[in-house]
Amino acid sequence: MNDMTMAMAPSTRLYLWLGRIGFTGLFLLIPAWVLWLAPPELGSAKVLLALLWAPLWLPLRGMITGKAYTFAWANFIVMLYMIHSLTHLWVSSGTEFWLALLELLFSAMMFVGCTYYARNRGKELGLKIPKLKDDPIRTIND
Repeated sequence: MNDMTMAMAPSTRLYLWLGRIGFTGLFLLIPAWVLWLAPPELGSAKVLLALLWAPLWLPLRGMITGKAYTFAWANFIVMLYMIHSLTHLWVSSGTEFWLALLELLFSAMMFVGCTYYARNRGKELGLKIPKLKDDPIRTIND
């Protein structure tokens, strides 16, 4: 059964779209930044593009299909872009400063959207992580 076939609460749908908009913004911003808007002064733009853009390809299919699990682990990837943007905000000026601010906005949107979509959708689908006190292996060994 697909995650999208079951009914979805309006707030869950809002977080789905917030996460997707943030993801799409990053997916489009990174190549535009590296190749055209502010190419690196040192090193290869293609190598930088591969390093920055490749991680965004990993959750692409799950982001399109709305898989709650993908939205949950995509938060680990979005942390790279938050760190990248915060570093550029600290050291850059001009165009790179504004691009970094835009990257921070998109990564924050993706982070909030992915976090709450995964949480809410997981509850709607009946997915949950068992609590430590309910773990049968732990209670036997204790």
